[in-house]
Amino acid sequence: MDGVTDAKWLNGPADVDSGFRQRLSAAYHQLASQETPVDYHDWVANEFDIDLSTEYAGIRIANPWGKASGQLSMTSQQVADDVAAGLGYVVLKTVIAESEDGGQSMAEWAIPEARMRLEPITSRRGEDGWTVSWKGRGWWGTFREYLKLVTEARALSRDSSTLVVPSVKYHLPMPGETEWLEAEYEFTTRALLEAWGEGSPMPIEKDFSPTLAGSDRSRVRETVVEWLRRVPALVRGAVRDGEVVVGLKIFNALFDDAFQLELLQSVQQASPSGDGADWIVYGNRLFDPDREFDGHVGVAYGGPDLSDRNLRVLATFFDQCGPEMKPMAATGDINSGRMALEYAMRGASSFQLHTFFQLPAKHFTLRSGNRTQKALHELYLDPDDGLVVWLEHLARRWSLPRDPLRLSDVVGRGRPD
Repeated sequence: MDGVTDAKWLNGPADVDSGFRQRLSAAYHQLASQETPVDYHDWVANEFDIDLSTEYAGIRIANPWGKASGQLSMTSQQVADDVAAGLGYVVLKTVIAESEDGGQSMAEWAIPEARMRLEPITSRRGEDGWTVSWKGRGWWGTFREYLKLVTEARALSRDSSTLVVPSVKYHLPMPGETEWLEAEYEFTTRALLEAWGEGSPMPIEKDFSPTLAGSDRSRVRETVVEWLRRVPALVRGAVRDGEVVVGLKIFNALFDDAFQLELLQSVQQASPSGDGADWIVYGNRLFDPDREFDGHVGVAYGGPDLSDRNLRVLATFFDQCGPEMKPMAATGDINSGRMALEYAMRGASSFQLHTFFQLPAKHFTLRSGNRTQKALHELYLDPDDGLVVWLEHLARRWSLPRDPLRLSDVVGRGRPD
């Protein structure tokens, strides 16, 4: 099951008529030279008659693009740029939960390091891609500073369609431990909800960082499954019913693909009305215990190996669950509209990016605007790999309704041939 063959379903050139391709290519190059970027979501929706609306965490969002939690979502200015670009949602840097007295059981994840290194990477099957390395893990500032960021980010997004999402690393017991530090869950969740303000339910991503793969905490498989079963109820139990919805960002463990499926199945089988998660984020980066970055051994990484694994695991999971799958957001080597649709066909209704927003300027055709706008130009309009051309390909293949063409009609549709 750990093979790398047949990971992708959208291969070769998109099957669209020549007139459509010429029109798309002309738009791609014309918009790239404009002094002021367009609102890409509205422009694409109107020009190509596409309904881009979808959902994240059971919440309707205007478009499927999200920024994954990390170093690119830890300041108000970063959030402001993403709101200006009209992202569907922004997941803030992961904060380390604490109790009212300031204690943090997961304090070793609050490493004060933001420097990142972007580098090319080649997968096992020879495909080139990109990965970003850094020593930092979670938010290393004070909890009060994080609450201030949540409040400011919510204010920045209030008159926009962008959703702001806190991300938290709560206490996880070591193998053999039975005590859960509920005080951390209670204090952290209540404080975040107060900072988030009106408009509940508040979505929370529980971050199972890929660095857990190299931690003693994840050495026993049964321990990891127990985490997934217990965490959602502890988060929801900290506040009144309906005030939060909980998503689990599932990491890639050092075990085989069968274990990844076991993780997904354990989340799928737990009811949100009981102790289960409301949605899933899949799947956080790979971990190499021997990889080195800046003198630090044991580094999480991405690139095509990550998307290969995620796609083949999700393909099997989709076959098992079909339309009963819980809502899912995808992350992992999403560097094109084509890759986003690979995840969509396997059940993902939104897409979280991190590395793609950091590519050198020469990899973007748009010359003006912020980095998020440059990325959106490529994600939507690249004539070979963009969302528009491949959505048209799938519309022709499946004879999808076109009044308008809806992205949501592709979610969970499965293999196109």
